[in-house]
Amino acid sequence: MKHVSIVIPQGPIILSSVIGTYKVFTFVNHYMQAMGKSPVFDVHLVGLSKENELYGGLFAIRPDSMISDVKKTDLLMIPAFQGDPREAMARNQDFIPWIVEQYKHGAEIASLCTGAFLLASTNLLKGKTCTTHWLAADTFREMFPNIKLMPEKLIIDELGIYSSGGAYSFLNLVIYLVEKYCGREVAVHCSKVMEIEIDRDSQSPFVIFSGQKEHQDEPIKKAQVYIERNVGTKISVEELSAMFAISRRNFERRFKKATSNTPVEYLQRVKIEAAKKSLESGRENVNEVMYAVGYSDNKAFRNIFKKITGLSPIEYRNKYNREMAVN
Repeated sequence: MKHVSIVIPQGPIILSSVIGTYKVFTFVNHYMQAMGKSPVFDVHLVGLSKENELYGGLFAIRPDSMISDVKKTDLLMIPAFQGDPREAMARNQDFIPWIVEQYKHGAEIASLCTGAFLLASTNLLKGKTCTTHWLAADTFREMFPNIKLMPEKLIIDELGIYSSGGAYSFLNLVIYLVEKYCGREVAVHCSKVMEIEIDRDSQSPFVIFSGQKEHQDEPIKKAQVYIERNVGTKISVEELSAMFAISRRNFERRFKKATSNTPVEYLQRVKIEAAKKSLESGRENVNEVMYAVGYSDNKAFRNIFKKITGLSPIEYRNKYNREMAVN
């Protein structure tokens, strides 16, 4: 059997990421036993204290093991946090040497959603990539600038370290692990019974772009506001840099440092976000939306839209605009 340790951090955590993980692994065990086979997962909740109250005391988690009890585990699952990640990391420093030690002795590690912050705090992601909830991407980059974050990805699997996208997408990673350890047939059965969509690989369709403005570079902040207020206008990087009396090279460097996007990427993301909103709620056709956000080349618009969202404009409208989809 594979020994699974679901970490129970101190402070506010997302209860569903603990329960959901536990339920999927125990479901697989029951299914395997019904097939006349041995259960696969020996699941434990591992904490720093005997109880963690959540949601104002409405719920509580009582780990069955402390980290001092677990000398060796095979798979370590880090659930999602709520609130300020810096505060959460400060409360859970005692987990870090234990996680590192388990990895050195062959354990695999999976972070769910914002659990990536605790995983990153171990330095085990040095030279590797990871993902997390797209809403937490800017904070993650600020706290861990030397880790390559890919928030468009739903699952990243690299050298025994896994990370997943935001919210309930952690279930996709758990199903991915079921397939890895139990095979495709078991994973498909589990996904069907629990109604978890299998083989999703992107959280891009869910991303709501909001330009990172929590920085101190005022000219860059003004450039961001100008871009956002002039969505339908064709704006070049040269125009923007000249507008704020900054050389193009210096403007691009400062813009990237402040926003984590190049000026061109930022222009594209602002325009595509405006197009998404129109496609979600409006009755304009795709070409009308395209012109409204400052594009004139249909192919270029479709390519950029799909690159950012993972869907074509028509697919996006059909997915999110109920009235237009019906028609």
